[in-house]
Amino acid sequence: MQSFTYQCPTKIIFGRGAEDKVAEELRAFGAKSILLVYGGASAKKSGLLPKIERQLTENGIMFQVIGGVKPNPRLSLVREGVRTAISAHSDFILAIGGGSVIDTAKAIAHGAANPDTDVWDFWTGRKPLTKSMPIGSVLTLSAAGSETSDSAVITDEENQRKLGLNTPFNRPALAFMNPELTYTVPKKQLTAGACDILMHTLERYFTSVKATNLLTDRVAESLIKTVMESLAVAVKNQQDYDAMSEIMWAGSVSHTNFTELGRMKDFSCHKLGHELSAMFDSTHGETLTAVWPSWAKYVYQDDPARFAHFAKAVFGLTGGSDKELAEKGIAALTDFFRSVDMPVNIPELLGRPLTESEIETLADRGTAGDTKKLGNFHPLGKKEAMDIYTLANS
Repeated sequence: MQSFTYQCPTKIIFGRGAEDKVAEELRAFGAKSILLVYGGASAKKSGLLPKIERQLTENGIMFQVIGGVKPNPRLSLVREGVRTAISAHSDFILAIGGGSVIDTAKAIAHGAANPDTDVWDFWTGRKPLTKSMPIGSVLTLSAAGSETSDSAVITDEENQRKLGLNTPFNRPALAFMNPELTYTVPKKQLTAGACDILMHTLERYFTSVKATNLLTDRVAESLIKTVMESLAVAVKNQQDYDAMSEIMWAGSVSHTNFTELGRMKDFSCHKLGHELSAMFDSTHGETLTAVWPSWAKYVYQDDPARFAHFAKAVFGLTGGSDKELAEKGIAALTDFFRSVDMPVNIPELLGRPLTESEIETLADRGTAGDTKKLGNFHPLGKKEAMDIYTLANS
């Protein structure tokens, strides 16, 4: 096994009624002034936001509220949240929602803790992030894993740039996780979220590290199978507590880096997908399934044995050469994406193919004008990114 360093400091309160312990945990943490961050009207209509507000009021904890977070979370709202947090003297940011809300809360925390720096400078790398403030989340969508991860993604909507930031300061202090809160999410969000969980695992499974990491691999393989099996149940009955809880916990485990130990991140598909989201405001999980089959077909011959092992371990496929098994495994996962109505190419994602100009623009932005490589399994420059977008365009 390869060496690794692992830390996940998030305290997780999981199960029915987890959200009832928000005020108790915040008081124990020492928080006195909370900024509540949420998305749309559903947080109010469901009664969840008012429930949290009542808890805080009854426990003498001050709070301010900011809503309106959208998928592919916007920089403009982050900046508004920073101003609100500073004026309210907030000492804790609590997200009520899914990954976009949590990522927004992380960005607000960074900006409020560094009032003399524009928060976008941390995402572009112009300024190093050396301090922040604590955040937590009441999770309502199983997908991004942001409730336990060290990453956050923000979109500069004016310039169509979507960037991720990985830092220990992104690790939440608290995560309240009640699977029942995910019962009413639209089916598209359920399936896109579950596929995002799969991709977080796959982006750590297919890397340039070829040494044996048996436990890490088996955890990843079991997580992938668990999500697929649970999603098949959940799309038929979103009130199945066991299925929804397995998906929720898998999302957190995958993005704590636990399925990465001894390996590393590749995340080239995420980078390719981010550019599609930035240009077309597409759903994140859908951009991933739209490019992964083409990425896999483009790169698998770098390590056909790895893809063959995946085919055997996850789908139980046998017979044939490594190349043949690898191709069968790619086809099997592509078929799974189709079975839950996820796009497996760009025309299915956008309703039309990309133009040649759009392909070049996407590839140019993703590789910063061909000055950086994406991933490590098969490092992608601008040409390789264009090749994969082109392959996914039909």
